[in-house]
Amino acid sequence: MVKLFLGGFPLEANELELVQMVSPYCTVVTIKIVRDKKTRICKGYAFLEIETEQGAKLAVEELDGAMYKGRELKVAIVEDKPAAPPPRYARVMPRAPFDPEKKRRPRKI
Repeated sequence: MVKLFLGGFPLEANELELVQMVSPYCTVVTIKIVRDKKTRICKGYAFLEIETEQGAKLAVEELDGAMYKGRELKVAIVEDKPAAPPPRYARVMPRAPFDPEKKRRPRKI
């Protein structure tokens, strides 16, 4: 499966409209419209999972820069992020077990 970015569509668009717009070019497996966490209003972009890479490329060719309800669409194939490097912090030395026989420094009074 290939992931597509679809941006620039009107804020009132829903999942069904977007799937119908993309479906002539490829088969959509899943769609996720990104919304504001507090207001739940659409931010104007979404991510789609497409069944084949060939279908995704065709959708990008046909829809990137196209007009939809007066807005210019931006469509691109999402590149996978490289794996994060392992953390580089120092190894913590284990503490010595508590020894009640050990002499302590006298406290200041």
